[in-house]
Amino acid sequence: MRIIARLLICFSWIALLSTCDTNFSMLNRLEQIKQKGVIKVLTRIDPTTYYEGPDGYTGLEYDLALLFAEHLGVKAHFVIPETFDGILARISRGKGDIAAAGLTITKERQEVMRFSLPYDEITEQLIYRGDKRRPKDIPSLNGGVFEIVKSTSHEQTLLDNQLTFPELKWDINSYLDTNALLYLVNEGLIDYTLADSNQLQLLQRIYPKLEIAFDISEPRQLAWALENSHDSSLYDEVNSFFSLIKQNKTLEQLLERHYGHANVLSYQGNCTFRRHIRQRLPKYQTHFMNAADQYHLDWRLLAAIGYQESHWLKDTTSPTGVKGLMMLTNITASEMGISNRTDPYQSIEGGAHYFSLTIDKIPTPIPEPDRTWFALAAYNVGKAHVEDARILTAQQGSNPDKWVDVKKRLPLLSQPKWHKKTRHGYARGNEATRYVENIRSYYDLLVWLTEENIIEKNAMQIEAPEPELQTPPIMPLLPQAL
Repeated sequence: MRIIARLLICFSWIALLSTCDTNFSMLNRLEQIKQKGVIKVLTRIDPTTYYEGPDGYTGLEYDLALLFAEHLGVKAHFVIPETFDGILARISRGKGDIAAAGLTITKERQEVMRFSLPYDEITEQLIYRGDKRRPKDIPSLNGGVFEIVKSTSHEQTLLDNQLTFPELKWDINSYLDTNALLYLVNEGLIDYTLADSNQLQLLQRIYPKLEIAFDISEPRQLAWALENSHDSSLYDEVNSFFSLIKQNKTLEQLLERHYGHANVLSYQGNCTFRRHIRQRLPKYQTHFMNAADQYHLDWRLLAAIGYQESHWLKDTTSPTGVKGLMMLTNITASEMGISNRTDPYQSIEGGAHYFSLTIDKIPTPIPEPDRTWFALAAYNVGKAHVEDARILTAQQGSNPDKWVDVKKRLPLLSQPKWHKKTRHGYARGNEATRYVENIRSYYDLLVWLTEENIIEKNAMQIEAPEPELQTPPIMPLLPQAL
């Protein structure tokens, strides 16, 4: 009897599990994701998409995917296929829920997958090293080593151009990605490659010798890719999500966060900063690190503030009387217990202390990284004037808790029409905005230069195979955008 009872229990459990499986399979794709509590996101490691920064993972696609997962009430699970082809192959077979990987919409892809509403627009650009002759168009390429990544949308673009310019030749690199090829161009190891404009916008700060020869494509739209299925539940929800974040300006704020300060430094400013990193920073780096640790800051952010203030010169004095490496006023130095503003170690400690107090005074609802950008503006122009700019921002119908909105109003504080309406009056708002954006650029460069250079490491792998000479295929390859 016990055996029969156990068998009956087992059969009951099997029947129950079978019923559960059947019920789950009857749900649409969106309902299944919500029931599992996880959405599977296919992406790739790239400055424009998903990478590990000093405070954890970041990137535009990473932020967008996390927001969408939160919108659904689920968690995001990120999957990094080994190749770009793997992203497209998996999403076209339904082996992921969404592909958030900086993919351009092309007619070839639309035959095997479907795309969401676009979230950004780019152009494909021919990149060369700035100290070499600039080609003005395809016929003027006239030789040189020209490499692109296999199976990207860049390949299809060149095939299309080859119909008009049969002499156009290039090599296919099936091992490296576009980041690595850009590094090789910067180092003079190859002459040309193609890159998307958003990717170059981020990497040109890191590799300042890179220059744009010309746009080789019309503007193209970036979007998420999904399986080309009759079940449109997930597709419809993705489009609703993008419509929402465009309407409430969340998308604009994310684009500003990742790209808004990317073009601040000139080539000359970039090179000067790098030279000063080698020549001046080593004298003070340890103290930046110690002071930052004491006040729970990133030492590279503190060093970026110091560079913006004095270019790391300890005896700097301004016409207004602020002086020292962190350019402290007499009042600030006294409040921070600093007796000698020109002593670089006292100045760094005082600046770190003052900046940490400034961050603490920023209104609590403002999240990071905007909180830090507001604190930088307050460090420069004063918290009272930043509050005036936030009030103007709210009065004009924008978000006073977002730097992308407030930085547009700070310059108004120098105009009588506007500063007469504020509590604290005139301020050099343009200067404060440039101050913040410069520090953001210096900080990004310091982070890049003090972390392991994965792009260089991947580009210089000695076991990488030689690229193969491009010959037009019988059937176009499925392209893949960067």
